[in-house]
Amino acid sequence: MVFALFMASCGSKKKVTTRKNRKDRNEAVINNRNQGNRNTETPAEVVDAETMPVRTYDFTVENYIADYAPIAQQEMRLYKVPASITLAQGILESGSGKGRLAQQANNHFGIKCHDWKGAKIYHDDDRNQECFRKYKHPKYSFRDHSLFLAERRRYAELFDLDEDDYKGWAKGLRQAGYATDRRYPQKLIDLIERYELYRYDADVLERPSPSYTTTFEAKGDSYIVKKGDTLYSISKRYNTTVEEIKRLNNLSGNNIDIGQTLLVKERR
Repeated sequence: MVFALFMASCGSKKKVTTRKNRKDRNEAVINNRNQGNRNTETPAEVVDAETMPVRTYDFTVENYIADYAPIAQQEMRLYKVPASITLAQGILESGSGKGRLAQQANNHFGIKCHDWKGAKIYHDDDRNQECFRKYKHPKYSFRDHSLFLAERRRYAELFDLDEDDYKGWAKGLRQAGYATDRRYPQKLIDLIERYELYRYDADVLERPSPSYTTTFEAKGDSYIVKKGDTLYSISKRYNTTVEEIKRLNNLSGNNIDIGQTLLVKERR
């Protein structure tokens, strides 16, 4: 799993092929009879809560962060999962909210049904037409993500790290089996540093935000999409390929948005 950037309406059961190297969801998110007692609220209780309106907007990473940073920070306060990690995983897994599961099921982390009794959506993943959870609001997906990490012993060592150690978390997630993609940790770290997501951890912890002089913009590794741009034109500008840009940014299609930040060269 390196918890594709980002909203909502009920979906059909149309077949869709998704990207490779998705995280392993072979265990239910909510089945904690034999797990620890980190949480005091079950997802079933959360889903019964009052439904919040879902705002629609131009799908850019910045808009995704603006919408979901407060939710990620609240999850950090409750479950000690760094907000930066949650946001980076949401951006990566949902394609900044543009993925089908995010738009039609409010499912931002690819959480599968397992023993889920609520609404469902079917979507191609490791196998064809797998069952995924469908939420009333994205915030319930964020809660399930927190519980998935907090209630599983294999992730227990992550909670011994400093709460703002996003690099340790990114590497530890893959070591614990969250993702099969060997580049998953670096993908998370790149997103966190490119968009300064560590600032949201510092805010929760009431610490000064760290500053970094090496950024994607300074290294020329990223590009902000402008009017008239296409993946093809961007690939030619940076002497790369459309497929490479899609791979680096976890894109399933060729659609891009004005203001969207794309990684155009792999960080060395």
